[in-house]
Amino acid sequence: MRRRLYVENWAPHYGSPFEADDEVSPATAEVQLEVESKGKPWQPRAGYDGGVESIAFIDGVRRIDARVTIDDPELGPVPGICISLAYGAVIWDARARRSEIAEARVQRLAIFAQGQSVAVPQAGPTLRYRSESVPTSDPAALTTVMQTRMRQAEGELGRELARRGHLVIADGPIHPLEPASVVGYIKSQRAAYLPPEKVPCVAALGPGERTPLFVFSSGGSFARYSWYTRLEDIEHGHTWSGVARCECTGAFALEDASRLADETTFLLPRFASAAHIEARAPQNLVPVAALERHLRRLLGDQALVYRALCAAVAGTPLR
Repeated sequence: MRRRLYVENWAPHYGSPFEADDEVSPATAEVQLEVESKGKPWQPRAGYDGGVESIAFIDGVRRIDARVTIDDPELGPVPGICISLAYGAVIWDARARRSEIAEARVQRLAIFAQGQSVAVPQAGPTLRYRSESVPTSDPAALTTVMQTRMRQAEGELGRELARRGHLVIADGPIHPLEPASVVGYIKSQRAAYLPPEKVPCVAALGPGERTPLFVFSSGGSFARYSWYTRLEDIEHGHTWSGVARCECTGAFALEDASRLADETTFLLPRFASAAHIEARAPQNLVPVAALERHLRRLLGDQALVYRALCAAVAGTPLR
Protein backbone atom coordinates (compact mmCIF):
# COMPACT_ATOMS: atom_id res chain seq x y z
CA MET A 1 0.00 0.00 0.00
CA ARG A 2 1.42 3.38 -1.02
CA ARG A 3 1.73 6.22 1.42
CA ARG A 4 -0.92 8.91 1.02
CA LEU A 5 -1.52 12.40 2.33
CA TYR A 6 -4.85 13.41 3.89
CA VAL A 7 -6.37 16.65 5.09
CA GLU A 8 -8.32 16.00 8.28
CA ASN A 9 -12.00 16.92 8.22
CA TRP A 10 -11.75 18.49 11.70
CA ALA A 11 -11.43 22.28 11.98
CA PRO A 12 -7.67 22.97 12.45
CA HIS A 13 -8.05 24.88 15.75
CA TYR A 14 -9.29 21.66 17.40
CA GLY A 15 -6.03 19.86 16.67
CA SER A 16 -6.33 16.48 14.97
CA PRO A 17 -8.50 13.41 15.61
CA PHE A 18 -5.30 11.33 15.37
CA GLU A 19 -2.32 12.57 17.33
CA ALA A 20 0.40 11.40 19.69
CA ASP A 21 -0.68 10.82 23.28
CA ASP A 22 1.53 12.48 25.88
CA GLU A 23 -0.37 10.86 28.75
CA VAL A 24 0.09 7.19 27.85
CA SER A 25 2.87 6.04 25.55
CA PRO A 26 4.45 2.66 24.75
CA ALA A 27 7.29 3.45 27.16
CA THR A 28 4.97 3.80 30.16
CA ALA A 29 1.80 1.86 29.39
CA GLU A 30 1.44 -1.82 30.26
CA VAL A 31 -0.95 -3.26 27.67
CA GLN A 32 -2.57 -6.70 27.82
CA LEU A 33 -3.90 -7.58 24.38
CA GLU A 34 -5.16 -11.16 24.73
CA VAL A 35 -7.90 -10.30 27.21
CA GLU A 36 -10.98 -11.11 25.16
CA SER A 37 -9.55 -12.76 22.06
CA LYS A 38 -7.80 -15.54 24.05
CA GLY A 39 -5.27 -16.25 21.32
CA LYS A 40 -7.79 -16.03 18.47
CA PRO A 41 -7.14 -13.63 15.56
CA TRP A 42 -7.82 -10.00 16.28
CA GLN A 43 -10.92 -9.30 14.16
CA PRO A 44 -13.69 -6.67 14.16
CA ARG A 45 -16.66 -7.48 16.38
CA ALA A 46 -20.16 -6.15 15.81
CA GLY A 47 -21.97 -4.37 18.62
CA TYR A 48 -25.46 -5.40 19.62
CA ASP A 49 -28.60 -3.84 21.06
CA GLY A 50 -28.63 -4.68 24.75
CA GLY A 51 -31.85 -2.81 25.45
CA VAL A 52 -30.23 0.26 27.02
CA GLU A 53 -33.07 2.53 28.17
CA SER A 54 -31.15 5.76 28.67
CA ILE A 55 -27.73 7.29 28.07
CA ALA A 56 -26.22 10.22 29.94
CA PHE A 57 -23.66 12.10 27.83
CA ILE A 58 -21.33 14.10 30.09
CA ASP A 59 -19.02 16.93 29.12
CA GLY A 60 -17.59 20.12 30.52
CA VAL A 61 -16.04 23.40 29.36
CA ARG A 62 -13.51 25.55 31.18
CA ARG A 63 -12.22 29.06 30.76
CA ILE A 64 -9.70 31.43 32.33
CA ASP A 65 -11.76 34.55 33.08
CA ALA A 66 -8.84 36.68 34.22
CA ARG A 67 -5.25 36.48 35.37
CA VAL A 68 -4.76 38.11 38.75
CA THR A 69 -1.82 38.99 40.99
CA ILE A 70 -1.37 39.31 44.75
CA ASP A 71 1.01 42.17 45.44
CA ASP A 72 2.81 40.88 48.53
CA PRO A 73 5.43 43.23 50.04
CA GLU A 74 7.56 40.29 51.18
CA LEU A 75 7.01 37.68 48.48
CA GLY A 76 6.60 40.04 45.58
CA PRO A 77 3.98 39.46 42.89
CA VAL A 78 2.07 36.19 43.36
CA PRO A 79 0.27 35.03 40.20
CA GLY A 80 -3.25 33.66 40.11
CA ILE A 81 -6.11 32.92 37.76
CA CYS A 82 -9.88 33.26 38.04
CA ILE A 83 -11.52 30.39 36.21
CA SER A 84 -15.02 29.20 35.37
CA LEU A 85 -16.01 25.56 34.91
CA ALA A 86 -19.33 24.39 33.51
CA TYR A 87 -20.26 20.74 33.26
CA GLY A 88 -23.42 18.78 32.75
CA ALA A 89 -25.26 15.96 31.03
CA VAL A 90 -27.65 15.30 28.18
CA ILE A 91 -30.00 12.39 28.86
CA TRP A 92 -31.17 10.32 25.88
CA ASP A 93 -34.38 8.38 26.46
CA ALA A 94 -34.63 5.31 24.22
CA ARG A 95 -38.39 4.96 24.51
CA ALA A 96 -39.17 8.62 23.85
CA ARG A 97 -36.38 8.80 21.25
CA ARG A 98 -35.40 12.25 22.41
CA SER A 99 -32.64 13.95 24.35
CA GLU A 100 -32.68 16.82 26.80
CA ILE A 101 -30.18 18.67 28.96
CA ALA A 102 -30.88 17.37 32.45
CA GLU A 103 -27.88 18.58 34.43
CA ALA A 104 -25.83 21.78 34.17
CA ARG A 105 -23.56 23.10 36.90
CA VAL A 106 -21.07 25.96 37.18
CA GLN A 107 -18.07 26.39 39.46
CA ARG A 108 -15.90 29.50 39.71
CA LEU A 109 -12.46 29.32 41.32
CA ALA A 110 -9.58 31.69 42.05
CA ILE A 111 -6.31 29.74 42.14
CA PHE A 112 -3.13 31.33 43.50
CA ALA A 113 0.52 30.21 43.51
CA GLN A 114 3.12 29.99 46.29
CA GLY A 115 0.64 28.72 48.86
CA GLN A 116 -1.08 32.09 49.00
CA SER A 117 -4.83 32.64 48.96
CA VAL A 118 -7.03 35.72 49.26
CA ALA A 119 -10.76 36.28 48.94
CA VAL A 120 -11.87 37.62 45.59
CA PRO A 121 -14.65 40.22 45.88
CA GLN A 122 -17.97 39.11 44.47
CA ALA A 123 -18.22 40.55 40.97
CA GLY A 124 -21.91 39.92 40.32
CA PRO A 125 -24.91 37.80 41.36
CA THR A 126 -23.36 34.65 39.89
CA LEU A 127 -19.70 35.68 39.94
CA ARG A 128 -18.55 34.23 43.24
CA TYR A 129 -15.04 32.76 43.12
CA ARG A 130 -13.86 30.23 45.70
CA SER A 131 -10.16 30.71 46.47
CA GLU A 132 -7.52 28.00 46.75
CA SER A 133 -3.78 27.78 46.25
CA VAL A 134 -0.93 25.60 45.01
CA PRO A 135 2.43 25.46 46.80
CA THR A 136 4.57 25.96 43.71
CA SER A 137 5.42 29.19 41.92
CA ASP A 138 5.15 27.51 38.51
CA PRO A 139 2.35 29.27 36.57
CA ALA A 140 1.62 26.02 34.71
CA ALA A 141 0.47 24.47 38.00
CA LEU A 142 -2.48 26.87 38.04
CA THR A 143 -3.91 25.48 34.81
CA THR A 144 -3.18 21.95 36.01
CA VAL A 145 -5.47 22.58 38.99
CA MET A 146 -8.12 23.87 36.60
CA GLN A 147 -7.97 20.67 34.56
CA THR A 148 -7.99 18.51 37.69
CA ARG A 149 -11.07 20.26 39.12
CA MET A 150 -12.84 19.79 35.78
CA ARG A 151 -12.08 16.06 35.73
CA GLN A 152 -13.15 15.64 39.34
CA ALA A 153 -16.45 17.42 38.74
CA GLU A 154 -17.23 15.38 35.63
CA GLY A 155 -16.24 12.14 37.38
CA GLU A 156 -18.49 12.84 40.34
CA LEU A 157 -21.43 13.63 38.05
CA GLY A 158 -20.78 10.46 36.05
CA ARG A 159 -20.86 8.25 39.13
CA GLU A 160 -24.04 9.97 40.32
CA LEU A 161 -25.85 9.38 37.02
CA ALA A 162 -24.61 5.79 36.76
CA ARG A 163 -26.08 5.08 40.18
CA ARG A 164 -29.42 6.37 38.85
CA GLY A 165 -29.34 3.63 36.22
CA HIS A 166 -28.08 5.52 33.14
CA LEU A 167 -25.38 4.27 30.82
CA VAL A 168 -22.88 7.15 31.06
CA ILE A 169 -20.73 8.29 28.12
CA ALA A 170 -18.10 10.65 29.55
CA ASP A 171 -16.18 12.86 27.15
CA GLY A 172 -12.52 11.95 27.73
CA PRO A 173 -10.69 9.34 29.83
CA ILE A 174 -12.46 7.93 32.86
CA HIS A 175 -11.31 8.48 36.43
CA PRO A 176 -13.81 6.78 38.78
CA LEU A 177 -12.39 3.72 40.49
CA GLU A 178 -15.69 1.98 41.19
CA PRO A 179 -17.24 -0.51 38.72
CA ALA A 180 -19.92 1.89 37.48
CA SER A 181 -21.48 1.90 34.01
CA VAL A 182 -19.31 4.79 32.86
CA VAL A 183 -17.62 4.67 29.46
CA GLY A 184 -14.84 7.11 28.66
CA TYR A 185 -15.13 8.37 25.09
CA ILE A 186 -11.89 9.64 23.53
CA LYS A 187 -12.38 11.24 20.13
CA SER A 188 -8.73 12.23 19.47
CA GLN A 189 -7.03 8.94 18.68
CA ARG A 190 -3.72 7.71 20.03
CA ALA A 191 -1.89 4.93 18.22
CA ALA A 192 0.44 4.09 21.10
CA TYR A 193 -1.81 1.46 22.67
CA LEU A 194 -1.62 -1.17 19.93
CA PRO A 195 1.46 -2.88 18.46
CA PRO A 196 1.80 -2.82 14.65
CA GLU A 197 0.42 -6.34 14.20
CA LYS A 198 -2.92 -5.31 15.80
CA VAL A 199 -3.41 -2.02 13.94
CA PRO A 200 -4.94 -3.64 10.78
CA CYS A 201 -7.95 -4.61 12.90
CA VAL A 202 -8.73 -0.91 13.37
CA ALA A 203 -8.44 -0.31 9.61
CA ALA A 204 -10.90 -3.16 8.97
CA LEU A 205 -13.60 -1.81 11.30
CA GLY A 206 -16.97 -0.98 9.83
CA PRO A 207 -19.51 1.38 11.44
CA GLY A 208 -20.89 -0.23 14.59
CA GLU A 209 -17.91 -2.57 14.98
CA ARG A 210 -15.14 -2.65 17.54
CA THR A 211 -11.78 -4.23 18.21
CA PRO A 212 -11.37 -6.90 20.88
CA LEU A 213 -10.88 -5.52 24.39
CA PHE A 214 -7.42 -4.78 25.71
CA VAL A 215 -6.36 -3.67 29.18
CA PHE A 216 -3.84 -0.99 30.01
CA SER A 217 -2.50 0.88 33.00
CA SER A 218 0.11 3.59 33.19
CA GLY A 219 2.20 5.27 35.84
CA GLY A 220 0.52 3.40 38.67
CA SER A 221 -2.97 4.37 37.49
CA PHE A 222 -5.88 1.96 37.72
CA ALA A 223 -6.36 -0.63 34.99
CA ARG A 224 -8.84 0.12 32.23
CA TYR A 225 -10.50 -1.98 29.55
CA SER A 226 -10.36 -0.25 26.19
CA TRP A 227 -11.48 -0.76 22.60
CA TYR A 228 -11.59 1.10 19.29
CA THR A 229 -14.83 1.56 17.40
CA ARG A 230 -15.79 3.17 14.11
CA LEU A 231 -18.70 5.60 14.03
CA GLU A 232 -19.04 5.86 10.27
CA ASP A 233 -17.13 5.48 7.04
CA ILE A 234 -15.66 8.80 5.90
CA GLU A 235 -15.61 9.40 2.16
CA HIS A 236 -12.00 9.83 1.05
CA GLY A 237 -10.90 9.27 4.68
CA HIS A 238 -7.88 7.31 5.85
CA THR A 239 -8.10 4.05 7.80
CA TRP A 240 -8.48 5.79 11.19
CA SER A 241 -11.06 8.36 10.04
CA GLY A 242 -14.27 8.16 12.04
CA VAL A 243 -12.66 6.04 14.78
CA ALA A 244 -13.06 6.65 18.51
CA ARG A 245 -11.51 4.91 21.48
CA CYS A 246 -13.60 3.91 24.49
CA GLU A 247 -12.65 2.68 27.93
CA CYS A 248 -14.22 1.46 31.17
CA THR A 249 -12.90 0.55 34.57
CA GLY A 250 -10.79 -2.58 34.93
CA ALA A 251 -12.75 -3.44 38.08
CA PHE A 252 -15.42 -5.00 35.86
CA ALA A 253 -15.53 -8.74 35.23
CA LEU A 254 -14.57 -9.50 31.62
CA GLU A 255 -18.12 -10.47 30.61
CA ASP A 256 -19.50 -7.20 31.99
CA ALA A 257 -16.86 -5.15 30.19
CA SER A 258 -17.59 -7.04 26.94
CA ARG A 259 -21.31 -6.39 27.27
CA LEU A 260 -20.72 -2.69 27.91
CA ALA A 261 -18.39 -2.48 24.90
CA ASP A 262 -20.90 -4.25 22.64
CA GLU A 263 -23.80 -2.01 23.70
CA THR A 264 -21.76 1.16 23.33
CA THR A 265 -20.45 0.09 19.93
CA PHE A 266 -24.00 -0.51 18.71
CA LEU A 267 -25.37 2.81 20.02
CA LEU A 268 -22.66 5.38 19.28
CA PRO A 269 -23.04 5.58 15.46
CA ARG A 270 -26.59 6.94 15.78
CA PHE A 271 -25.19 9.98 17.64
CA ALA A 272 -22.35 10.73 15.20
CA SER A 273 -22.30 14.34 14.01
CA ALA A 274 -22.31 15.57 10.41
CA ALA A 275 -19.46 17.56 8.89
CA HIS A 276 -21.69 20.39 7.62
CA ILE A 277 -22.87 21.25 11.16
CA GLU A 278 -19.99 20.17 13.42
CA ALA A 279 -16.29 20.98 13.04
CA ARG A 280 -15.19 17.73 14.73
CA ALA A 281 -17.49 15.34 12.90
CA PRO A 282 -18.24 12.54 13.28
CA GLN A 283 -16.45 11.99 16.60
CA ASN A 284 -17.93 14.96 18.47
CA LEU A 285 -21.31 13.42 19.19
CA VAL A 286 -24.48 15.43 18.54
CA PRO A 287 -25.67 15.49 22.20
CA VAL A 288 -22.19 16.52 23.37
CA ALA A 289 -21.97 19.35 20.84
CA ALA A 290 -25.36 20.68 22.00
CA LEU A 291 -24.29 20.41 25.64
CA GLU A 292 -21.05 22.30 24.96
CA ARG A 293 -22.96 25.20 23.42
CA HIS A 294 -25.32 25.35 26.41
CA LEU A 295 -22.48 25.24 28.92
CA ARG A 296 -20.58 28.04 27.21
CA ARG A 297 -23.67 30.22 27.49
CA LEU A 298 -23.81 29.48 31.22
CA LEU A 299 -20.25 30.76 31.66
CA GLY A 300 -21.40 34.20 30.53
CA ASP A 301 -19.83 36.59 28.07
CA GLN A 302 -16.08 36.53 28.67
CA ALA A 303 -15.57 40.23 28.09
CA LEU A 304 -18.37 41.18 30.49
CA VAL A 305 -17.08 38.80 33.15
CA TYR A 306 -13.58 40.25 32.82
CA ARG A 307 -14.86 43.81 33.16
CA ALA A 308 -16.94 42.88 36.22
CA LEU A 309 -13.89 41.31 37.87
CA CYS A 310 -11.78 44.38 37.14
CA ALA A 311 -14.39 46.64 38.69
CA ALA A 312 -14.82 44.43 41.77
CA VAL A 313 -11.11 43.97 42.46
CA ALA A 314 -9.94 47.54 41.78
CA GLY A 315 -8.76 49.19 44.99
CA THR A 316 -10.02 46.37 47.22
CA PRO A 317 -7.81 45.71 50.27
CA LEU A 318 -6.81 42.07 50.68
CA ARG A 319 -8.05 40.00 53.58
